[in-house]
Amino acid sequence: MTLIDTSSWVEQLRIGGNAAVRARVESLLQTGRAAWCAAVRLELWAGVSNDRERAILQSYARELPDLVINSRIWQEACDLASRCRKAGKRAPTSDILIAACARHHEVGIETADAHFDFLMTL
Repeated sequence: MTLIDTSSWVEQLRIGGNAAVRARVESLLQTGRAAWCAAVRLELWAGVSNDRERAILQSYARELPDLVINSRIWQEACDLASRCRKAGKRAPTSDILIAACARHHEVGIETADAHFDFLMTL
């Protein structure tokens, strides 16, 4: 199972999005290994700009496993944010929460966002 980050979904949804990212997401979808979480869904729905994207997200909502973000994951995200600060690194809070979710559920993460390069190692 792989948690697909918003950055990769955006490339998947965008006509003319990055071909390499689109291929990775498509492979995960076709093999049934794609997952998302509430933080990713919120970011995606906040950026929906047309009926095509809306229909695709509604389809994903019916088909994709949802990795739950519970109170333990929120605490893990807080701890990760603290480690980021101590390491002198910065990342959006949504990325920190998504990274904590992937780590908690022990799944890989598909992303086109460089923040995850260090978030997944702290």
